[in-house]
Amino acid sequence: MSPKQQRGAVTADLLLDAALRLYGAEGERGITVGAVTKASGVSLGSLYHHFGSIDGLAAELMHRWLSRLLGELAMALQDARTTRAAVHALVRTYLAFVQEHRDAALLLHSATADRYGMAKGKELRDAQEARLSPFAEWLRPRVESGELAPLPLALIESLVLGPVVAVARRWLSGIDDVDLDEAARILPDRIWRSLAP
Repeated sequence: MSPKQQRGAVTADLLLDAALRLYGAEGERGITVGAVTKASGVSLGSLYHHFGSIDGLAAELMHRWLSRLLGELAMALQDARTTRAAVHALVRTYLAFVQEHRDAALLLHSATADRYGMAKGKELRDAQEARLSPFAEWLRPRVESGELAPLPLALIESLVLGPVVAVARRWLSGIDDVDLDEAARILPDRIWRSLAP
């Protein structure tokens, strides 16, 4: 990477990091051109050069953190020795990510992300296919061998992630009746039972 490319990457990171901090503090209304350029110390021209618009910046921020979450889930899956252990690892890894990266999790579970996902669902899915493919490749032989219930892969993904996402959203909303550590102890076995043959 040339020095110019390195400076560009640093500038983009400054903008993305500032946008995430602002989102964590103020939600969607916090990510404005003025607020992001002020918080990052980066010029307006640089924001437009790197992202095209404030919406482009927000989209890249979502892509960045979704990629990171999917990467952590893929690693958890890869390290598991049994199918049951893999389901447990996916649930625990997801909940740990939410707890460790609260601001990013707020963004990924927000109405903003939902709107973006509904409008750009196919594009997002295509962009993440490289990350999701290992999950599908891991699942398919386990369904075929009978280790998992004979369900479509999309339904298995929903059975694993649906309850986890619901718990994450509840915790992120500030409702204090959800303890993520307790959920990490209880949910894996409950989810596993729904997938067992």
